[in-house]
Amino acid sequence: MPSASFAAADLVRCVTDELDARVRELAALRRDLHAHPELAWQEGRTTDEIASRLEAADLSVKRLDTSGLVAEVGPDDGPIVALRADLDALPVPDTTSDPWRSSVPDIAHACGHDVHAAALTGAGTALAAVHARTALPVRVRMLFQPAEEVMPGGAKALIAAGALEGVERIYALHCDPTVDVGQVGLRVGPLTGASDAISITLAGRGGHTSRPHLTEDLTYALGVLVTQLPSALSRRLDPRAGASLVWGAVHAGDALNVIPARGRLGGTLRMLDASAWHEAENLVRRLVRDLAAPYGVTADVEYVRGVPPVVNDKLATGELGEAVTATLGASALVPTSQSLGGEDFAWYVEHVPGAMGRLGTRTPGGPTYDLHQGDLRIDERATVVAAKVLAVAALSMPIT
Repeated sequence: MPSASFAAADLVRCVTDELDARVRELAALRRDLHAHPELAWQEGRTTDEIASRLEAADLSVKRLDTSGLVAEVGPDDGPIVALRADLDALPVPDTTSDPWRSSVPDIAHACGHDVHAAALTGAGTALAAVHARTALPVRVRMLFQPAEEVMPGGAKALIAAGALEGVERIYALHCDPTVDVGQVGLRVGPLTGASDAISITLAGRGGHTSRPHLTEDLTYALGVLVTQLPSALSRRLDPRAGASLVWGAVHAGDALNVIPARGRLGGTLRMLDASAWHEAENLVRRLVRDLAAPYGVTADVEYVRGVPPVVNDKLATGELGEAVTATLGASALVPTSQSLGGEDFAWYVEHVPGAMGRLGTRTPGGPTYDLHQGDLRIDERATVVAAKVLAVAALSMPIT
């Protein structure tokens, strides 16, 4: 096959034309997924909806043991390019008034995974339609991954199942409500932060609040950890690491006049630097022990290493950028900065060169929403934009 630095213009046009014809279909799928969100490792209905569409388009589909699937299209002997979308929703209520708002109490697609899944489904069916007429230059493997929102996430399960075998590039997009629809943010190098989950359980002799000196006052000890552990980390880690420990849950007792015998707090530790991430767990364990010791309580630390930073490969980022400009125009490619958000796409790019872009979902001139909030609203044009960029990115790798 002749060498090419980018997919031929007519092939790109064929793919984008196919997706232009599927705009309503993809919007309907995205709305359906949004109305029926499922939590991590429980994405059975989501998997079924996607699989039925891919199988109808004659893609090879392999379902995973829990939820999620891997689909392929293209020549058996071609180089393999992977595209990834995540499937799971979040345990937050949908507070929008859209007709397609979540029908499941206290669960919503508040991170845009419904967009990711619908877009990759569209990319797959469009590529299959083109391949039926003209052989694709690559084999495209689509990873519909469960459980991105938990630690450890589903990426490791897919890798263990062989999803990256033979893969030479991997690409993904993630919704960004601070970027206008029709734009994609890209950067070479670190894109996200490392993220770990920390849960600390304290135990001690409780008692009456009138006699704290006769107890092991773990409520007070919890307060010390809540305030002092983040402070101590800020003095023990290089400030350039950008470490941020934020608590999301604190629980201890029910009665106002009883010092409880057990208490728990939990949160996430995020940072920008991979080197600091590798030393963080041991440091946290030492600091918890030292801070809790004066109060006589026992401290059990559950430290779950989540994900390292997503580090975009230079060549892969350039190829993804070419896909953006080929489908949307030069003005669609915008710079973006590294965030503290965690993303288990990081595990894929530790094995294979790849890149993730930030997909604009904000209506120009409209409000800016935030991820992981129940009021998140997406400009629906983002779904077909993402499908086009992913499909063309799959064709963008130089072929030798």
